[in-house]
Amino acid sequence: MSDASKGLRLYNTLTRTKEDFFPIDPRNVRMYVCGPTVYDFAHIGNARPVIVFDVLFRLLRHLYGQAHVTYVRNITDVDDKINDRALRDFGAEIASGKLSLNEAIRRVTEKTADQFHKDVATLGCLEPTVEPRATEFVEPRADGKVDMISLIQRLIERGHAYVAAGEVLFDTASMPDYGQLSKRNLDEQQAGARVAVDPHKKNPGDFVLWKLSSPEEPGWDSPWGRGRPGWHIECSAMSAAYLGEVFDIHGGGLDLIFPHHENEIAQSRCAHGTDVMAKVWMHNGFLQVEGQKMSKSLGNFYSINELLETETFGGRKWPGEVLRLAMLMTHYREPIDFSVRKLEEAENTLRKWKRAADLAPAAAKQLPVEVVEALSDDLATYSAFQVLTQLAGEAVDFNAAGSGNAAAAGNDAAASLKAALSFLGFDVAPAKVDEGAIAKAITKRLALIAAGNWAEADRIREELLAQGIQLKDGKDPVTGTRITTWEVKR
Repeated sequence: MSDASKGLRLYNTLTRTKEDFFPIDPRNVRMYVCGPTVYDFAHIGNARPVIVFDVLFRLLRHLYGQAHVTYVRNITDVDDKINDRALRDFGAEIASGKLSLNEAIRRVTEKTADQFHKDVATLGCLEPTVEPRATEFVEPRADGKVDMISLIQRLIERGHAYVAAGEVLFDTASMPDYGQLSKRNLDEQQAGARVAVDPHKKNPGDFVLWKLSSPEEPGWDSPWGRGRPGWHIECSAMSAAYLGEVFDIHGGGLDLIFPHHENEIAQSRCAHGTDVMAKVWMHNGFLQVEGQKMSKSLGNFYSINELLETETFGGRKWPGEVLRLAMLMTHYREPIDFSVRKLEEAENTLRKWKRAADLAPAAAKQLPVEVVEALSDDLATYSAFQVLTQLAGEAVDFNAAGSGNAAAAGNDAAASLKAALSFLGFDVAPAKVDEGAIAKAITKRLALIAAGNWAEADRIREELLAQGIQLKDGKDPVTGTRITTWEVKR
C-alpha cells in the first residue's frame, strides 16, 4: 500500500467495494455531506450522519493536518415543507401584511437552524469548515461562485435539460450511464416508484431543476420565469462552489442514494463534463427506534432536542455524549436499533472509560496508533472502542499497584485513553458539580422513599449516577433518621 493513502480505506457506494483512499490533493482533502432541511427540529435519524461524518472529519484532520481538510455541510432552506411551516406558524401575520412569506420563511429557518447547531454541538460534533445556505446560491453571485440558475442554464445549453409546462427538467436519457450509484438504469425505473409521473416529461425519470412559483410562494427571477430550484440542484451548486467540479468524498444517509445523490451526480457531471462528481460516496445505514421504523404515527418519532431536554424516551433526559456513543457503537454502514437499552449500555461504558481516564496525570498523551488504525479501516468504531476498553482496564489495574513500573504503565494507559476520548468527541474535562441541584434531588428522593415510591427514588439515584454522582444511604447516629451523602464517581 502506498504511503500516500495514509492507510485509510473507505467503502465506496459507487463501486460497492472498500478502497484505499487517495485524495485528489493531499493539501486540500475535500468532503461534502448533505445537511438538514430546516423546516423542523432535527430528529434522531438526522443525527446519525452528522456524528458519523464528524468522526471522519476528525480522522482526516489527524491524517492530513487540520489546515488541509475542507468539510462542507449545507443547510437546505428552500423547500415546500418550509413554505408550509411558514404559512402554518405565521399565516395570520402574512395575511395581515405584517410579514411577507419570505420573511416568515426566514424566521422559520433561522429558528430551526439555530436549534440544529445547538443540538449537534451537544452531541460533540465539530463545526464544518463551511456551511452554505441554499438561498444564498440560487442567483448569480458577486463573488463568481457557482449558482443554481447558471448551472441550470449550462445544462440546457449542453442538451441535458429542457423547458416544459413552466418547469426546467433534467433529461435523464441524455446521460447514457445514468444510475451508476443506485445501480438503476432507465429501463428498470418504474413510474411512480419515488419518481413523479407527469405528462410533460420526456421520460418518467426526468426530474425538476426549476419550477415556477405562484404569487403566494417564494421565488427568484430567472430566464424561465419567477420560480424556485428543485431539491437536487442545490447540492450540485454548493459543492462545486466550495470544493470544485470533482472532489474527494460525498456523504449522507442511505436513503439519499436515490434519487437525491443519483441526480446530483447527473447534474454535476453533465454540467461540468466530468467523469465523476466525487471519487468516494459514503452512506450511513438506516435507524429504527426500539425495533420499529421511526414514525410520528407510531409515537416513536424523537427530535434530538427532545432526547436531550425532556423525559420522553425511557422516562429521562440523555446526555449528548451518551447519544453520540450509542450511535457509534454500531458500524456506520449497518442499520441501528436505537433503544433505551442501547443508551444505557453506552452510558455505562462511557462512565467506566471516564473513571479510568480520570486516573491520568495532567500531561497530554499522543493518540494511540491502534485507535487510528481501527478508524482507518472504514471507520471501524467498534474496533476502536475495544482499544479504549483495554486501555481503561490497564489504567485501573496498574494504578491499583500504587507505585513503580506498573503504576507508570497505568498512568500511560489512562493518558492514552483520555487522548482517544477527546479525539472521538467526548468531554474529558473534570465533571462539573452543581451542589444545589444535587441537594434538591436528594431531598426529593428521600421524600419519595418516605412515601414508599421506591421505583421513582431509584430512578433519581440512577440519573445522578449517570452524571457521575454516587449516593450512599445511611442513618444519623443520633436521631436514627435516613441520611444520604454523595461523591463524584464519574
